[in-house]
Amino acid sequence: MSSVPVPPPADRFVVVTGGPGAGKSTLIDRLAAAGYARSEEAGRGVIRDQAAIGGRGLPWTDPALFAELMLSWELRSYRLAAASGAPHAGPVFFDRGVPDIVGYLRLQGLPVPDHVHAAAQAYRYHRRVFIAPFWPEIYTVDAERKQSPEEAERTYLAMVEAYTEYGYELVELARAPVEERVRAVLRSVQEARNRA
Repeated sequence: MSSVPVPPPADRFVVVTGGPGAGKSTLIDRLAAAGYARSEEAGRGVIRDQAAIGGRGLPWTDPALFAELMLSWELRSYRLAAASGAPHAGPVFFDRGVPDIVGYLRLQGLPVPDHVHAAAQAYRYHRRVFIAPFWPEIYTVDAERKQSPEEAERTYLAMVEAYTEYGYELVELARAPVEERVRAVLRSVQEARNRA
């Protein structure tokens, strides 16, 4: 297996992950509205693009292809964030990260290819990852989110396992209004920067 070039340190790349419908994208949207840089969620982006062109890279059509397309999306998001600012620039909030693809593949009962493991090991984010737990009171389905509540909860557990495996420290978000979540995330990020 060929070695993957290791990108520069990414202490300012902050991941928010979790199961679907747990409020993580709402949190990232609110952070973006406050002026923070962010990435777009790979899964939703791939679904929109594939549906628009009649592609087969959809989770309900070809989960393995869907995972490969998400991986490409995540690596591009990472490279764009790395190119967009100096080390002293503020945080970039990622709506999921490369280890999410590992969790997704396992959830689907599919093998995790070596190149996906290599990407998860090489493309690193801040060691502290925020994770939104399953929140049944706010969970809804839509055109891009078709999972049952049970699958949403299993997704959350798969993300806990994947990020832990790659050495990240998980910080569970409270089931609380988005403003409270924003304050908690920004406080945690600032504390981490102050210690650096």
